Amino acid sequence: MAFADVYDIEKKKVAQVELSDSVFAADVNEATVYDVVKMQLASRRSGTSSTKGRSEVSGGGKKPWRQKGTGRARSGSSRSPIWRGGGIVFGPKPRDYSYNVPKKVRKNALISVLSQKFKEEKMTIIRDFPMTEISTKAFKNVVDLFGFKKVLFVIADDDVKLMKSSRNLRNVKMIRSEGINVYDVLNCEHLVLFEPSIKKIEGALLS
Repeated sequence: MAFADVYDIEKKKVAQVELSDSVFAADVNEATVYDVVKMQLASRRSGTSSTKGRSEVSGGGKKPWRQKGTGRARSGSSRSPIWRGGGIVFGPKPRDYSYNVPKKVRKNALISVLSQKFKEEKMTIIRDFPMTEISTKAFKNVVDLFGFKKVLFVIADDDVKLMKSSRNLRNVKMIRSEGINVYDVLNCEHLVLFEPSIKKIEGALLS
């Protein structure tokens, strides 16, 4: 079993916690990580790009000129794709880009990125973060004390004061343990887990 130090918000070591090797000391599977990140990014695409075909462009009901005798090429509508202002051929239409990968693959990918953060010593465990009031300044002081630059906080339960204190800080993101995902873990330089969230994460990934 792996062990990690637990700190308080004053950066003092207060305890050690035992981590599951199956979650925090597993082999990194880059293929599954790639597949899951690709899925997440595809799901975030708005898919709202749209163009009009010749049947959707306004106008063009009248034949521009008679079929024969003008010396020009025959034409039936000014909304033809070869005309300026005409319709678009095979242009994009609104669509849903999202797709799913198997649950087992998603779990494996999350285990891989968590193990990578732990091996690279880019994961910190904090016992708790008591706040008596909403204060961005107080929260930032703790972030600066630990030297975090781009950081993801994972909490076990909703904490309104804590979440509101962090939401205006650039490069700081806070999510609940149920929402931890591969892209957010990879996208941060440092991962901070609150001690109560560890058992929830291990329970979800080993079930």
